[in-house]
Amino acid sequence: MTTYLVLTAIGDDRPGLVESLSEKVADNGGNWLESSMSQLAGKFAGILRVSVADQQADALIAELETLKDRLKLVIEKVDIEQPLEKPKTVSLSLVGNDRAGIVKEISHALANLAVNVEELNTECEPAPMSSEILFKCEAVLRVPAEVTLDQLQDALEQLADDLMVELDSGITG
Repeated sequence: MTTYLVLTAIGDDRPGLVESLSEKVADNGGNWLESSMSQLAGKFAGILRVSVADQQADALIAELETLKDRLKLVIEKVDIEQPLEKPKTVSLSLVGNDRAGIVKEISHALANLAVNVEELNTECEPAPMSSEILFKCEAVLRVPAEVTLDQLQDALEQLADDLMVELDSGITG
C-alpha cells in the first residue's frame, strides 16, 4: 500500500532548499508527485505531495523533520479519494481595479458555486495608461460538473463592472 503526504514548507530563501527536500524524499523511497513553490519577500514557500510505501512513511516523516532548522514544515498524511463525478478543470484570468477585499469577494463567489481553487496567483501593478493599480489573478479551478462556465463567469462579473473575466476549459483534468 501507499501513503500520500502533503508538505508545506516556509523558510528564508537560499539555494539548496528544494534539493534538501528532494534528497530526503528520494533517500527514503518517496516519489515527488507534484508541487508549487515560490519566493516571496525573501521567503521560500512551497507545498508538495509525495507518495511513499506505507512501511517507509514514518521514516520519511522523521527525515523530513530534520530539516526544521532550515524550514518550518507541516506534514500531513492524506487519503486520495476519486470523486464519483469528475469535475471540470478551468483556468481563470481576471483583471480589475484593485481594492481592499477583492480576493475575499472572488473566493466567496467561487465557494457559493462549490468551486475549488487548486492554484491561485495574484499580483497588483500599475495600469499601462494610468496611475490606477490593477489587480490580476490567474487561477486553476475545479468546477463541479453541474456548474456551467456561463454561471461561473456571471458570478464573477457581478462582483464589479470593471472586472474582465476569462475562463478556459481547455485544461485536461
